[in-house]
Amino acid sequence: MVHKIEPAAEPPVTLTSPYDLLTGYLDFYRNAVLRKLEGMSDAELRASRVPTGWSPLGLFKHLACVELRWLQWGFEGEHIEEPWADVKTRPGPWHVGPEESFEDIKKFFQEQCARSRAIVAAAHLEDRAATLGGTVPPDEDRPTLIWILFHLLQEYARHAGHLDIARELADGAVGE
Repeated sequence: MVHKIEPAAEPPVTLTSPYDLLTGYLDFYRNAVLRKLEGMSDAELRASRVPTGWSPLGLFKHLACVELRWLQWGFEGEHIEEPWADVKTRPGPWHVGPEESFEDIKKFFQEQCARSRAIVAAAHLEDRAATLGGTVPPDEDRPTLIWILFHLLQEYARHAGHLDIARELADGAVGE
């Protein structure tokens, strides 16, 4: 049985500010991911329907870690105890421990998104990252904040599409 997940409104078509467009669409996709996962059973959140073995819950944790890695660890240069908490073996599916619940990961995700928003609000789009993967390359090799935000946006858009398919296969829910 197919049922539709109602989409949220996209940012207004009248926006012309790159900052407002990037942050607006990041929030749009952050919310899309949450909408796609809400209501799934724990079994479906943990089940993989693809040969690579990733699960919707693993993908969700991955997106939280992506926020942490790019904006806290990379852009801000903060010390992060476990920046790759979503990956235990390479190559391999994203890791979720049996003790980690959807609510735990949702809280972690929301905390990372809030921290990301604060970092972005305090910076300029042309500012360069403090580090790149924990190392400090020359200035010209460090991505700008606008590059990082575009990277995050494409990552969210791609993974939201993955969740579209996983959700439809799980329980027939379709939509944005």
